[in-house]
Amino acid sequence: MFKTAFGKYVVPTIIEGKFMEESLIDNIMVLGENKKFAAALIVPNFSDLRSWCTGKGIHYTTNEEMIQHPDVIKKYRKIADRFNADLGETERVMRFALIDYEWGVSTGELTATLKLRRKFIEEKFADKIEKLFE
Repeated sequence: MFKTAFGKYVVPTIIEGKFMEESLIDNIMVLGENKKFAAALIVPNFSDLRSWCTGKGIHYTTNEEMIQHPDVIKKYRKIADRFNADLGETERVMRFALIDYEWGVSTGELTATLKLRRKFIEEKFADKIEKLFE
């Protein structure tokens, strides 16, 4: 649980659980402690996203190139908007950043029981997180 700049409490695990219902999302971490709004780091489900891109005729060579495509970003914005409709105003994910690789135990973002290592992720992606709240 974290507290926003407006003094409202947000439970990120509930929001993350809702977003994880989407097949195009492999993992998500909601942030926003002492900030004006909630934001998220989203790890796409790359196998499903590749299929979606093929169906839309989107050409790419790397995951990074794929997640920077305007149509992919639009798709994830629509997903966020759909889930935000069921959330309270302070719980809504206003901004997000897509991550170009899948999180895992070997890369350090997940524990052995596949839970998020929040502090590690916050430190590793500090630059991306800072840009989300600019």
